[in-house]
Amino acid sequence: MRTIGKSISFVFACSLSFACSLALCAQTVPSRIIVTTGHYYGHEPPLLTANDLTVTQNDHPLTITSLTPLRGDHAALELFVLVDNCSTCEAGSQFVELSDFIAAQPQTTSVGLAYILNGQLQVAVNPTPDHTRATKALSLPEGGKPSSPYGALADLIKGWPQGSPRRAVLMISTGLDPAAADPMSPSKSADAAVEAAQRAGVTVFAIYHPTADYLTTDFSKILAGQDQLAHVAAESGGEAYFLTPGPLLSLSPFLADINEHLANQYLLQFRADRGTSADELEEIQVKTKTASNLDLMTPSKAFVPHTESRTSNK
Repeated sequence: MRTIGKSISFVFACSLSFACSLALCAQTVPSRIIVTTGHYYGHEPPLLTANDLTVTQNDHPLTITSLTPLRGDHAALELFVLVDNCSTCEAGSQFVELSDFIAAQPQTTSVGLAYILNGQLQVAVNPTPDHTRATKALSLPEGGKPSSPYGALADLIKGWPQGSPRRAVLMISTGLDPAAADPMSPSKSADAAVEAAQRAGVTVFAIYHPTADYLTTDFSKILAGQDQLAHVAAESGGEAYFLTPGPLLSLSPFLADINEHLANQYLLQFRADRGTSADELEEIQVKTKTASNLDLMTPSKAFVPHTESRTSNK
């Protein structure tokens, strides 16, 4: 009888555990984001595992289901280079460096090229592993009517077919949004671009490059443009690059930094708390449990589908 009683208790405990697991799954849905290793001071960044990370949503710990290093068999990347036609200052040597950057991408990276002309998106080449074709489509900006670049960025992301599990944009722009109500706060179009990037799982890297008349432009407007670029990049899990109101003397160090980031990315999959309405963006925090001097770059919000069957970047 004691053996039977223990068996019944064991079965009951297993059933209860299974019921709790079902209840947990009913309250959570699968979600994913791209995690990028930032600057690691000392030597090469360590190879992370799921046990090295914690993921929280509203201070509530979430269950990590997998962490995949995006290298080797998982290195596939679609990278769009987006050039603002207003960024006309001394562009010659910098764009030779940009051409070299495109040509040197690994074969696992498909490169696309698009332009922002008077605020409108023009796609020259969709992502292709033929890097020579992409470099041939690269031309110097000729100038145009000053307009927000962020509507074109959002259009690029929204019209980008979901194929690769990893997608990124390198945007060359002044960052200026003449229609911004408050130049020192994120504009509506910048926030719309951030939302599009977060929903699609696209990482944005941005390099500031000014117009030819930057010396006579109000410095506060230039600063506002740089702040907008930094806002869009950081909120999507990327990084923005600028030093002064003028053009960078060379893009090479910053393009090399972007290459390093792209070589140290992970696909983080986890179960997020189901939102109160359909397909929300939820604030997600990712931290390391081990390397205190390791900087992780992640989007500030993740797309959380309302149902189990839908996930971003399938």
